[in-house]
Amino acid sequence: MDIQYHTEDIDFTLPFQEAISEWLLSVIRDEGYLTGELNYIFCSDTSLLAYNQQFLQHDTLTDVITFDYCTGSGPQKRISGDIFISIDRIRENAQSLQLGFVEELTRIMVHGLLHLCGYKDKTKAAKREMTQKEDFYLALLLL
Repeated sequence: MDIQYHTEDIDFTLPFQEAISEWLLSVIRDEGYLTGELNYIFCSDTSLLAYNQQFLQHDTLTDVITFDYCTGSGPQKRISGDIFISIDRIRENAQSLQLGFVEELTRIMVHGLLHLCGYKDKTKAAKREMTQKEDFYLALLLL
């Protein structure tokens, strides 16, 4: 299997798609898992807010929502899921953090993938571990 990219309610093309796909696949391998069906869906704030309200009962804007469809466990775990990303949030966050758009986008893309690999971010310690993993993998991305 490989990674598929889709858009919903926006016009967006992922830059460096081939390099980013190879990088994301290497993250899955490095974490010790198999690749299943992985979809990235790029959308607007409006769409992602609706998903956040409908599925998570959160009435707030967010940059990413990950739906986990992984199967198996241990080294036989197959990473599958839908990762919805608001391009509006990525643009705004990149600007406010004074980062490049692609840098912020790839951080959020790997963030969603790391959730599928079992990483959490609800506590300070878990968030610190997630950020360290993001930083580690972002350093391996050559664009």
